[in-house]
Amino acid sequence: MSTKLLLIDDDARLTSMVGDYLSLAGFEVAVAGSLAAGRAALQDAMPDLLVLDLMLPDGDGLDFCRELRASQRLKRLPVLMLSARGEPMDRILGLELGADDYLPKPFEPRELQARIKALLRRAEPGASDDEVMRFGRLEIDMAARLARLDGKPCDLTSHQFDLLVVLAQSPGRVLSRDQIMDALKGHPLDAFDRSIDVHISRIRALIEDDPKAPRRVLTVRGAGYVFARKQDADA
Repeated sequence: MSTKLLLIDDDARLTSMVGDYLSLAGFEVAVAGSLAAGRAALQDAMPDLLVLDLMLPDGDGLDFCRELRASQRLKRLPVLMLSARGEPMDRILGLELGADDYLPKPFEPRELQARIKALLRRAEPGASDDEVMRFGRLEIDMAARLARLDGKPCDLTSHQFDLLVVLAQSPGRVLSRDQIMDALKGHPLDAFDRSIDVHISRIRALIEDDPKAPRRVLTVRGAGYVFARKQDADA
């Protein structure tokens, strides 16, 4: 069965080119030229991944991304955001609102395909993903790809879940950005922007709900991040 992609973008020339390229690569591509058409397509069928333009004739892709993350049905849908606005703050805002990746225009179709494959690969549970890691109130269910705090699911994106797993698998060890990127096995993160910082900030907001408790994910200035061991975070 082919992988289903939904591309929401009003640039007919770009969607034709990208759609043809991805179709030749084996993907089943549906195209919507507006947010309204995208909503209708999502009602009809659930794609495996959404490619979402930031600037659309009937609304803003950022607002639509926020809408997706608020939906029980669609909140875990992998989202790759596209935009001609390539400023770092635009990328950061897109990631903060729940996009799993952000690709500025213009781009090479091969890069888009590589990023799509990376997101899909990260969304698939591996053969060994049958364990649950527990750290006090926090548990990380590898099979379900869910983090829970006091038994309640944390609203992490697929990317953020993978990042949390990388940190949690090395408790007490400081991981640099480069080490994190290597551990994510090709997930498209840019070492020179602040996308890792954005995702970790979101993770902290969801797994550290008690401001009086020690932090679970610590920043080591100039070195990277460390997932606190139980005796450090739960004392």
